[in-house]
Amino acid sequence: MHTDTTARRNVLVLVAAQAILGAQMPMIFTFGGLAGQSLASNPCFATLPITMIVIGSMLMATPLSALMQRYGRRAGFVVGTLGGAAGAGLSAYGLMQSSFVLLCAGSLLTGIYMSAQGFYRFAAADTASDAFRPKAISYVMAGGLLSAVIGPQLGSATVDALVVPFAGVYISVVALNLIGMFMFGLLDIPKPPMPQIGAALGRSRMALLKTPRIVVAVIVATVSYALMNLVMTSTPLAVVGCGFDKNDAGHVVTAHVLAMYAPSFITGHIIARIGVERVMTIGLVILALAGVVAIAGVDLMNFYVALVFVGVGWNFGFIGATTMLTGAVKPEERGRMQGLNDLIVFGGVTLASLSSGGLMNCSGGSVQAGWQLVNLAMLPFLVLAGGALIWLWMRPQDQNA
Repeated sequence: MHTDTTARRNVLVLVAAQAILGAQMPMIFTFGGLAGQSLASNPCFATLPITMIVIGSMLMATPLSALMQRYGRRAGFVVGTLGGAAGAGLSAYGLMQSSFVLLCAGSLLTGIYMSAQGFYRFAAADTASDAFRPKAISYVMAGGLLSAVIGPQLGSATVDALVVPFAGVYISVVALNLIGMFMFGLLDIPKPPMPQIGAALGRSRMALLKTPRIVVAVIVATVSYALMNLVMTSTPLAVVGCGFDKNDAGHVVTAHVLAMYAPSFITGHIIARIGVERVMTIGLVILALAGVVAIAGVDLMNFYVALVFVGVGWNFGFIGATTMLTGAVKPEERGRMQGLNDLIVFGGVTLASLSSGGLMNCSGGSVQAGWQLVNLAMLPFLVLAGGALIWLWMRPQDQNA
């Protein structure tokens, strides 16, 4: 009988990593756009530092996946922390030099950490049984609940700690990465065996992307993550632009990140009970409700409720898609498909992040109009993901495998 003892130990390590190291992402996403706005010559480029993080993550998805396939998860995760430390250090230096270019260059390096963090959920599944896998993924994502508290609070405490605004945030991120990298020594995930001559290599990337469950998982993961990023990136600019202060923006983002990860304690159980397709559908519906609430008004409560809905919708859509994907690939295909998946996902997130600042600051006549455009932009992508799930449901069961 599979007891999942090793898998449970690995989950504990990855939960801690998600909580401690993961705190840097809400910190940077809360204050990165505001820092960019303070240096950018054109307000349309205010969110470019955040976009550069996503671009870095997209570019590193395939190389990191290949690195982990060859040398193991531990090596890839340590590389991620080193990239996060280097990126935050360069960003802090850019702020001190009033250089928007250096801030963006540091953000690009931060993308190395963001990409590595994306593989925590796959690492949780590596040593888990079929029954424990959705729960393992869900528990690791739940580690973000602590990061939702630690990150924004640490960011608020350090945002004005130095003479240069926002520099203290990035200096504290350097410390998080250097301290947090040592926990990966506790991981017990075997290196993937080197393929022997004549051994099965699995399907090609094109063949994988022709598999119905894989292509639908990739679409829903991309849409869930991209729309979450689109709205979250614009939120601090919208909150401050509507007359509230930076602390209000931090509190809204805290509520959002809590909502992203709090459901993870039960998401795996819900998937096991009602099926992964239904959970993904619920996630898309909640994302649509978030847009409705955001468009309805710009009171502080509207921001809170909309961002909470965005968080919960992302959780159901993204964890559901991850579970569907991990169940549809063979061990020898993991490195190939996981890297390809995250390349596509973060490619979509990059486009969303690039669009966010332009929609928010340069497409409407006011902050309120820009915020409405951001949320209206969600609609076609929700239709795409919903249509993909309907297509999957309508196919004969044996063709979905």
